[in-house]
Amino acid sequence: HCRFMNHRVPSNCRYQPTEYEHAANCATHAFWILPSILGSSILYILSDDQWETISAWIYGFGLSSLFIVSTIFHTISWKKRHLRTVEHCLHMFDRMVIYFFIAASYAPWLNLRELGPWASHMRWIIWIMASIGTVYVFFFHERYKLVELVCYVIMGFFPALVILSM
Repeated sequence: HCRFMNHRVPSNCRYQPTEYEHAANCATHAFWILPSILGSSILYILSDDQWETISAWIYGFGLSSLFIVSTIFHTISWKKRHLRTVEHCLHMFDRMVIYFFIAASYAPWLNLRELGPWASHMRWIIWIMASIGTVYVFFFHERYKLVELVCYVIMGFFPALVILSM
């Protein structure tokens, strides 16, 4: 008897996906690797100046890294469960790359538009937040899931505050 989804786990434990979920995670993340690389290449080719080129590289690297790291983690987690230490490190790296993807996704917007005086500060604050999130994952991985979710949400919305200074 194979389930489509397992029951919730306590907040300090890691969820164990079913075979269906493992397959879906691998397929859906792997599917977007090539489009993210191709899209990033197109952004790079269409860049007209240095800031557009830098922003294309940052965004492209963040997006492609997200799908590549996630695919590798989910594949190892599914097919090589006996590699516990490797799986644990990849799981942490999978969570860390989310912070850097959020920062990278704001890079074009913050670098290429005149958004007011807060934008120049926000360019650095978002990367500091990504670094703090990475340190948080390193020390508290899977311990306080709600805190990690709140960090992702705050980091996702906080840079939008530059609109208030426009």
